[in-house]
Amino acid sequence: MISGAVRILSWAILLSISSFPVGSHAAALKTQNVFLIISDGFRWQELFNGAEAELMTRANGGVADTNALRTQFWRETPEARREALLPFFWSRIASQGQLFGNQNKASVVNVTNGKKFSYPGYNEILTGRPDSRIDSNNKLPNPNITVFEWLNGRKEMRDHVAVFGTWDVFPFIFNVDRSHLPVWPAWDSRHKRYEIPPPQYVAELVRDTTPMWEDLTYDSFLFHATVDYLKRKQPRLVFVGFGETDEWAHAGRYDHYLTAAHHVDDFIRRLWTMVQVMPEYRDKTTFIITADHGRGSGLSDWKSHGEKIAGSEGDWIAVIGPDTAALGERTQTEPHTQSQIAATIAALLGEDYHSAFPQAGLPIADVYTGNASKVQRKP
Repeated sequence: MISGAVRILSWAILLSISSFPVGSHAAALKTQNVFLIISDGFRWQELFNGAEAELMTRANGGVADTNALRTQFWRETPEARREALLPFFWSRIASQGQLFGNQNKASVVNVTNGKKFSYPGYNEILTGRPDSRIDSNNKLPNPNITVFEWLNGRKEMRDHVAVFGTWDVFPFIFNVDRSHLPVWPAWDSRHKRYEIPPPQYVAELVRDTTPMWEDLTYDSFLFHATVDYLKRKQPRLVFVGFGETDEWAHAGRYDHYLTAAHHVDDFIRRLWTMVQVMPEYRDKTTFIITADHGRGSGLSDWKSHGEKIAGSEGDWIAVIGPDTAALGERTQTEPHTQSQIAATIAALLGEDYHSAFPQAGLPIADVYTGNASKVQRKP
């Protein structure tokens, strides 16, 4: 356990770092780019323990081919199961980054908005604080300024921010009519002027593929549109919101839920591999990966979340980047909340979001003060 005196010193160091203006943050941190990646409604239980045996059935998990699913994802230990499900998380992030949220090992990450569903969760992540006015998933412009909009207002960051999300509410969550942030997909005509043009083959796939959901596009389409934009524009702050994990869980299809999570893991691996060979990103990019809410547990509640679903406030956060000490799976940590993510993003980019918005959560000091040698860097 970290002593009180050491923890206070860590926060003091963090606050001194996060007060650097963007122009001089290179004197403190290597990070110059941040990707915020979300797998909507993906549970901490599968992240840290892998597939659940009782849900890998037709009765409890709607599984079409139980033998094939068990062959792919069942192993005898939680450690082997989670690596089969999420090989990048457990081979790369666990060895070079940090993972928070394993409640079985006294590492708790919680949603604080009380609603425990998507729009309130995304608002909390992106603004650093819950807002009681946001109490539905209705397509209403976010009255709050997200950290993405705020950072886009900085001279050094302006026009270097991009949003990619599968859900049709994202243009409202980021309030693109006010923020003017580029977004894909735009979904409707009122946001088309801010839409990022996807590559032609993605546009054709969207046109030619029968949609599964009215309000959500496929994660694979989003991934390829994101890759195309990164290669062309090299934005410094990127949001990537994958949505299939939540949709398949609501549908009661545990097989598709696991497969979607496995795909997200591979999409993240491919994004990480790509940025490590691009000079604009190599050795100066941090990935923050999380979910917008948790889910319930047991044979039925795993499908759901919300105010009435016990445990769906449980969340998780993974971080990998040049300023994050390689401490792997964290245990016995102080509690963290998703409301700390906005200030963490800004601090990694040399900005103090918490001072601008005092109600926002403080940055997560551990992700770049977990090792004292990480606090200093060569100019």
